[in-house]
Amino acid sequence: MTSLVRHVTVDSADPYTLATFWAQVLGSAVSEDDNPGDPEALVVTEGAGLLFVQVPDTKTTKNRVHLDIQPQDRTRDEEVDRLLTLGATLHADHRRPDGTGWVTLTDIEGNEFCVERAAAERTQD
Repeated sequence: MTSLVRHVTVDSADPYTLATFWAQVLGSAVSEDDNPGDPEALVVTEGAGLLFVQVPDTKTTKNRVHLDIQPQDRTRDEEVDRLLTLGATLHADHRRPDGTGWVTLTDIEGNEFCVERAAAERTQD
């Protein structure tokens, strides 16, 4: 028998607020069982859920694991613009003149994640 990833767990100062940000990023919702002030909050997705858990320490170094997201209904650059309006911050721009590459952003608590090109953009190559 094998195992499946059920949740990707992220340490957080404010789980509900961070979960709300990620629910907007992913077009999902925070679990109905979670409320502001709870020590954890779950974002249900098609794959593994994102579980945000309150911890007392703050983020101080680069993530050892991060999420790579791929837009489904917009281009990479349109998605980057959308995420910046949600409160993400530009961390590093790895876009190349030929249109390839990715963008590294940070979420509202400073966790790095990458935005890749959409599948439609990849097929244009």
